[in-house]
Amino acid sequence: MSQPAPAFPASENPVTSHWTADHVAAIDDWSANTIPPIDRAQIKPILPSVDLWDLWPLQDADGSTTRFDGTSLWFVLCAPALPDPEDRHAIVRIRLMSLSADGVWADHGHALPDGLNPGSREWAGSALFHPESGEVTLFYTVAGYKGEEKSSYAQRLFQTRGKLTIDAGTFAITGWSEPQESFASDDHHYVLVNQRDGAPGFIKGFRDPAHFRDPADGQTYIVFTGSIKASTSAFNGCIGIARARDESLTAWDIMPPLVSADGLNNEQERPLLIHHGGLYYLFWSTQRKVFAPDGPNGPNGVYGMVADKVTGPYRPINGTGLVAANPESDPFQAYSWWVEQDLTVWGFIDYPGCTAQTKQDDPAWRRATFGGTPAPTFRLVLDGDNAKVSA
Repeated sequence: MSQPAPAFPASENPVTSHWTADHVAAIDDWSANTIPPIDRAQIKPILPSVDLWDLWPLQDADGSTTRFDGTSLWFVLCAPALPDPEDRHAIVRIRLMSLSADGVWADHGHALPDGLNPGSREWAGSALFHPESGEVTLFYTVAGYKGEEKSSYAQRLFQTRGKLTIDAGTFAITGWSEPQESFASDDHHYVLVNQRDGAPGFIKGFRDPAHFRDPADGQTYIVFTGSIKASTSAFNGCIGIARARDESLTAWDIMPPLVSADGLNNEQERPLLIHHGGLYYLFWSTQRKVFAPDGPNGPNGVYGMVADKVTGPYRPINGTGLVAANPESDPFQAYSWWVEQDLTVWGFIDYPGCTAQTKQDDPAWRRATFGGTPAPTFRLVLDGDNAKVSA
């Protein structure tokens, strides 16, 4: 897909900031940044026969979570509970769920109708509410290609718009438009991710679109997980950005990466921007296993950088980038976090109650251990360039 001529001068592009080995090597005591332990005895799947993982809320344009008489609407990756939960990535769909003000979940089925997706799977993204029309724009990752016999790891960024209806507490989004590719990889700054084979954690990225409106000038952006095209390292993750041409949010200009982890880390997943206290906070999720083996690594957790304007330059929060991590005694308890505007953090329960020594490469063990449901929330406290987990 050819790219249209940029609508903005190159001088407005971000200068790519770097998350480096020196930053990560400085991670030491993270007791103030430890996510509260999850009690396995308290894990109660919302849908016992369905695995649920990455989730994100319907949002207003200012980034706040949209609420309908206190109820919020959520999009959640889902798959039937297979004998091996790791197989879920090959059949994943996006589910629509609601959460009442008193904490009760309700299921509203698949968000998109069968056959609408131009790929073989629906991966994570973000969702924007348009109150003037009652419509929802879903930005999401199209994985693979329609009709492929073997699931590939190709990734493209698409959007579609539908009408939200609410009837006696039941939510539905209907009349979805034909999904439109938001923007393609430029195959210059970013790798064109059309690979057929790979393993989770070690594939290249062009996924996870998250919208953000800059309160300074009203411009709307999408940040996304990417991979550096010019890298000579297998660990070449980055966070990319594109800017909307106008208020229709249907045409975008792809820009150079906001943050590069080239040579350090392969995946900066589920990136998102929040404006708080006059600063711009860029958060993402990553795992110890996707750091380069010949350098320092950090725990599975939420990481981030902070800047004075949306295009940066960005500097690592806490001087290291680490914002919130699983407990050292329970390093795989949760993953893939979403930070709400009010600093509440959502993730899903992954493999709680095990360590690197007790984790087993066995499908039956994984099935018995996998949480596959939203994790208990926690909150962040932000103070300039510093962050901690609220007590």
